[in-house]
Amino acid sequence: MGYRTVRTRDVEPTPDRPCELRRLTAAAGLEAVALNRYSVDPGEEIPLAYHYHDEQEEAFFVISGTIEIETPEGTFVVGADELFAADPESPHRAYCPDDADETSEVLAVGAPQTEGDVHAYGPDE
Repeated sequence: MGYRTVRTRDVEPTPDRPCELRRLTAAAGLEAVALNRYSVDPGEEIPLAYHYHDEQEEAFFVISGTIEIETPEGTFVVGADELFAADPESPHRAYCPDDADETSEVLAVGAPQTEGDVHAYGPDE
C-alpha cells in the first residue's frame, strides 16, 4: 500500500508561467494523472496557449474566485466550488478575468498523463 500527503505551499512554483503553477504530480508520486495547483491573478492565463489534447481529459476545479474558460462554443464562467471539464480534442483557454475582484485558486486534473499530447489551437481553425 502507498499513501502520501503533500502541502501545496511546499512545492516550488514552476518558473516562466503566466500565473503561479505548482505541479503536484511528482510530489504526490502519481503516474497516471496530472495534478496542478494554480493561483491566478486578475488578467492572468492558466495555460501557455489556447489548446487541446488528443487523449487527455482535463478538469478545472475552482477552489476560490472565478475563472473564465474560452471555447469554440462560447466562454464558460466557473466560480468557487464549481468544476469545468474538457473532453479530448476540445479546445479551451482558462484565465482569471481582468475585472475579477480577487486571485483565483484552481486545481487542474488531467488524465491520462501523457507527453506531447497538447496542441495549440487557433480560434479560426
